[in-house]
Amino acid sequence: MSSSKKILLLISVAAGLGFAGCQTSRTTLPTSDLAVPETYAGAYDTVSMANVRWDRFFADEALNSLIGSALENNIDLRIAMQRIEMSRAGILAARGAMLPTLGADISAGGRKFGDYTMDGVGNWDTNFSPNIDEKQSIPTGFLPDYYLGVRSSWEVDLWGKLRTLRQAAQDRFIASEHGRNLIVTSLISEIAGEYYHLLALDSELAIMRYNIDLQTKATETVLNLKQAGRANELAVNQFTAQLLNSKGALANISQEIIASENRLNMLLGRFPQPIPRGEPLRLRDFPDSISTGIPVQMLGRRPDILQAQSELLASHAELRAADLAFLPSLNISADLGVQSFKSGLIFAPGSLAYGILGGLSAPLLNRKALKANRLMREAEMKEALLRYNKLVLSGFSEIATDLKRLEKLEEMYDLKQEEVSELRQAVAVSNELFIVGAASYLEVVTAQNGVISAEVDLIQIRKQQFLTLLQVYRSLGGGW
Repeated sequence: MSSSKKILLLISVAAGLGFAGCQTSRTTLPTSDLAVPETYAGAYDTVSMANVRWDRFFADEALNSLIGSALENNIDLRIAMQRIEMSRAGILAARGAMLPTLGADISAGGRKFGDYTMDGVGNWDTNFSPNIDEKQSIPTGFLPDYYLGVRSSWEVDLWGKLRTLRQAAQDRFIASEHGRNLIVTSLISEIAGEYYHLLALDSELAIMRYNIDLQTKATETVLNLKQAGRANELAVNQFTAQLLNSKGALANISQEIIASENRLNMLLGRFPQPIPRGEPLRLRDFPDSISTGIPVQMLGRRPDILQAQSELLASHAELRAADLAFLPSLNISADLGVQSFKSGLIFAPGSLAYGILGGLSAPLLNRKALKANRLMREAEMKEALLRYNKLVLSGFSEIATDLKRLEKLEEMYDLKQEEVSELRQAVAVSNELFIVGAASYLEVVTAQNGVISAEVDLIQIRKQQFLTLLQVYRSLGGGW
């Protein structure tokens, strides 16, 4: 067969392989079918407080100092940084797969051919064979082989499969960066939430100490009244029991403060130590208005949504690569070096050896593994899209719920303030009436317990206001 006919035959085979392998599915990037509302509860505002940096959002130097320390030392955040480095290494690996490999090769070996084989006869029928047993004057049958050189291989990216995998690795890297930002927002939110809880405990401690002072004076008064014959032992017992109950509550609050400080220290990546505080919670002003922006801005700022978006892009790229795996691949290999059956001749001019080989290969039979891989990648892409849709729905729902909650908390706070004011007057009146005998000790105890409970509730409502505002800030995509 002539050389031209051989070339035509090779082209025909390659074309057949290409036709057999090119029957792949075409994939398009799926898009979310969610119709995101234009506003939150009808309030249209183009400015979002999520654009404010966390160190300006929190007007508390002590809290900002704690957050700054946590961003440097928190263990979970440092773990996230290592995940980013792993994703970065994935990009390098994907880029390296597109380049030829080149390696040095130094080898030595030998082979014994059968005496009654074509290889055996052919190797002895040469003027260069030194393999003669001098004692018996017969061939030994062992032929050494020494090689020194370089070898290279390269998969030519004909259809863009390797470029697609590189793009998938880049999308995974971007997703890991958004994942780190998500941990940052979670960390800041957790620290601020625990800090507000600690401030609330401080306020409860102050309230309890103030009321213990009042109850101590009331107990002393009822003792004096008993000695004067104007009160009985039961009244003394009731006032004393109330005082002891308040002291027990004081000890419990003190223990909760220690536990809260230790949780903050854990988030900061350090051993237990005192936590500095800013202004007491009961003295802090709450913002009169909140800028939420529009839902579209949330989609471009929330780290969890951005991470899901990048993972969706990566899944789509991996699905495209799975489709391209059905197409023929072109592989080229080459080697260059020196080779000899005698070590003394390894660097002789005639020992130069080189070779190059290129070929197309495509799967024809038993493509189940490729099909299974494609089905898996397709399911992963659909899962990524559903996860993205879920996060969008969840984000909008969180913001809408928390905005309405802020309205109700403001109303509750105003009403509770009025309740506390009325109960304080009731305590003062009941004490005066008890002294003159116009009120029973039970009325005094009830009034005192009522004001303590109402003051603690007032602090809890204020804490919930700041925690809800913090949640809105985070839900809008602020904090990173």
